[in-house]
Amino acid sequence: MKRLISIIGTTGIGKTRLAIDLAKHLDTEIISCDSRQFYKEMKIGTAMPTDEELAEAKHHFVANLGVNDYYSIGQYEVDALKKLDEIFSQKDVAIMVGGSGMYEKAVVEGMNDLPEADAENQQKLLSIWENVGIEALQKLLEELDPNYFSIVDKDNPRRLLRAIDIIWQTGKTYTENLSAPKDKRNFKTIRIGIDAPREVIYERINLRVDKMIEKGLLEEARGLIADRDRVALQTVGYSELFRYFDGEWDLDFAIEEIKKNSRRYAKRQITWNKKLDNVNWVNYDNSLQEALSLLEKLSNSEI
Repeated sequence: MKRLISIIGTTGIGKTRLAIDLAKHLDTEIISCDSRQFYKEMKIGTAMPTDEELAEAKHHFVANLGVNDYYSIGQYEVDALKKLDEIFSQKDVAIMVGGSGMYEKAVVEGMNDLPEADAENQQKLLSIWENVGIEALQKLLEELDPNYFSIVDKDNPRRLLRAIDIIWQTGKTYTENLSAPKDKRNFKTIRIGIDAPREVIYERINLRVDKMIEKGLLEEARGLIADRDRVALQTVGYSELFRYFDGEWDLDFAIEEIKKNSRRYAKRQITWNKKLDNVNWVNYDNSLQEALSLLEKLSNSEI
């Protein structure tokens, strides 16, 4: 059976490097499941692989969209499975990497047969968001489905709107809807998670934000002001800088907020990843050697 190696872990932990090193070692290709790295205008703020990194191994679903393009998890699932079929026609193994847990899960386990958005519900929820604020949506979802609320990206209004709409339509929590049986995959997934002490994760995040500023994140964000209301830009690193450009915050405070919100995002990723099945954890400072050793053991056990 073909094998998909899915690399998971928090933001800034070294997933990109491990994916590239494994892809080179195994002579295969990488598909990204980072939903923000799809957008070509957001290279610095999403820590998109550099041109040099992209040249080391073939990547898919990186800088393949513009911020004005609509793209859903369901569309991604279809496109990613099609790309995997193409890779598996030539290779026995493929690599998937990224920090967007729902997108990873859609490929590994499949999407549920959820209803399309209900126009009336969406209008009600948009009105709440515009007139009361995103906090009202957060409170509503927390009351309706505390389990999903604990792992959802709370700053992503589209995720909140979708979950509440599904709950209203089905009369079941979003968690219950997501746990319904799905189609089996025709490949085996090996999840490799990169682990590190929380203080190391936070230190790496802080350093990464500083590097993003050095590389020109301010100029990148300034060039996207006209598109600031797009869903793609409701993202840590951009929303804080828009408030700086508006004169609401000074630059030092905005940068500290980016670091703080990135650390919060990492905490949500940790919570999400702990609930996943069959994760093989490797240490952040020896990830390649431990991953190769793990893959060898798993390969031998299958013989």
